[in-house]
Amino acid sequence: MTLRSICVFCGASSGAQSIYSQAAKDLGRHLAEQGLRLIYGGGAVGLMGVVADAAMAAGGEVIGIIPQNLERAEIGHPGLTRLEVVDGMHARKARMAELSDAFIALPGGIGTLEELFEVWTWGQLGYHNKPLGLLDINGFYSKLGEFLDHLVSERFVRPPHRAMLQRGESPSELLELLRQWQPSATPK
Repeated sequence: MTLRSICVFCGASSGAQSIYSQAAKDLGRHLAEQGLRLIYGGGAVGLMGVVADAAMAAGGEVIGIIPQNLERAEIGHPGLTRLEVVDGMHARKARMAELSDAFIALPGGIGTLEELFEVWTWGQLGYHNKPLGLLDINGFYSKLGEFLDHLVSERFVRPPHRAMLQRGESPSELLELLRQWQPSATPK
């Protein structure tokens, strides 16, 4: 699969461990070095700011999408290639999905998970056929993976839909998995 633009979902916080910020830096730099455009939530704080700053510092193109009511709270990033201010969260997510060829979730909180699960649901329902993955830093997503496997064993999620979500421990590993991913023909 050809990838040109990667949407990154991540926290407006930096988290409890510096390893998360380092992972965001590594991802931003790696995307830029690979010539991949970063699409993200447009904030200058937390992991959002770190991934954007790293991509910009490495010469990458970065497009931020931020809702008007969060522009002050998440501090809309002034140094991006382009910052789009939209009406609300639904418009933000739709615009990020429209501009992206794949999705990556770094560590984050409820908003990160909500964005990931919504775009995963859209893929499951056939609204898009774009790959998505978790950058699993320091086992951050391991318990989530166990729970998702539990959903499969309890027959609430079909195995091909579970397999839509890739997992990698480094940017290069995860991007390779996303490039190799093939959409499932299994209907919901």
